[in-house]
Amino acid sequence: MPGAVVIGAGAGIGRSVARRFAREGMPIALVARTARTLADVAGAVSPFDVPVVSLTADSTDETALRAALDAASAEFGLPDVVVYNAAIIQPDAPGRLPARAQLDAWAVNVVGALTAAAHLAPAMARRGSGSIIITGGMPEPKSQYVSLSLGKAGVRTLVSLLDQEYGPAGVHVASVTVGGPVAAGTDFDPDDIAEHYWRLHTQPRHRWQTEVLHSGLSVPEGTTGTADTTLDAGGGRR
Repeated sequence: MPGAVVIGAGAGIGRSVARRFAREGMPIALVARTARTLADVAGAVSPFDVPVVSLTADSTDETALRAALDAASAEFGLPDVVVYNAAIIQPDAPGRLPARAQLDAWAVNVVGALTAAAHLAPAMARRGSGSIIITGGMPEPKSQYVSLSLGKAGVRTLVSLLDQEYGPAGVHVASVTVGGPVAAGTDFDPDDIAEHYWRLHTQPRHRWQTEVLHSGLSVPEGTTGTADTTLDAGGGRR
């Protein structure tokens, strides 16, 4: 039975998204950089009694990421939904980071998502169904978060490009934009944010949105036909 692949399956949004899809009985493939992270998230998913496979890969390692996605497909079949949640989240004013560090952040925030989509979306398009959902952020760029602002602007553009390429064939490409620091028990509780991913995945085609903004309001704000109504401004990778 095809299931969900969560890339960047960390302790916040990644874990909550994995649990949300597992709650619906979907097999879950977890992809993260460390075995310890994978074990923690797999343990959080285990109460739902669904098949889970844990795969170690860095999203910036194209060979490793593609191999992990192939392993997930071999285990459960071509996924119904792919969630890309990897990011480097760090405060950095203009000129603070050397060029190499900016490129490293771009590789995680944007290029890994492109790698994952390019690897799986063509087959999803041939099948005529599936969802690719990328975690966005920084609804407005902030000079205190240069690399993240650039990366999340890149995510927004990437979603548009992937939608142009694969949307007509039935692949729903979208982002969940997080407009504040993610923490349990706050307006940016990851369990609340995870609901957006499930809703996007289950939207009928005539109501597809390409961006949902979680602003922390008690009732999400509807905007245009391509947006609804979060930035994950903590530290490190999500």
